[in-house]
Amino acid sequence: MKCLLCSEYSLLHICKNCQETFLTPSLYKRRLSNGIEVISFYKYQEIKDLLFTKHTDLGFYIYTLLAKNSFKKFAQEFAPDFHTVSLAIDDTIKSGYSHTAILNKALKSSHIQPLYNKIRAKNKISYSGKSKAFRLQNPRNFEIKEIKEKHIIVVDDIVTTGITLIEASNLLIKQKKDVLFCLTLADVSLK
Repeated sequence: MKCLLCSEYSLLHICKNCQETFLTPSLYKRRLSNGIEVISFYKYQEIKDLLFTKHTDLGFYIYTLLAKNSFKKFAQEFAPDFHTVSLAIDDTIKSGYSHTAILNKALKSSHIQPLYNKIRAKNKISYSGKSKAFRLQNPRNFEIKEIKEKHIIVVDDIVTTGITLIEASNLLIKQKKDVLFCLTLADVSLK
């Protein structure tokens, strides 16, 4: 097969050279209006075409590769002195897999335990390409299943306005959880 980025022959969907050249993550931070910090690994514009694969068969491989290059490396260096769990936002299976569950799974380490099927949106409206006003008028109405652990990392693939992350983290805070921060692959606000 050919590398998706350079078109050279490769055994991987994206060759090692392109992974090192184009997919080496950085840490970008922003604070949501509720005070929770969001850490992202890429600027949205840098990996936009790769993110668009999420509802295709190819997306499984792309998200797995992106998770390995970013979330997994982050988890290996994250070492608090307490037990932490990570929760993917709405890790419902679509197109044969859940892209947020792939990201969450990559966080598994001696300090982070990924939990699945814990944050579910009751509202199934797609936010993709929608305005902030639309997002505010159509909240996700998250339902959170029982979580025993206190310290939580919230996981999503993209942060745009932050409304989804705010809604999820506020609900967790109401349940007396300590939301340490949110992790996303990409931040749309970064230029």
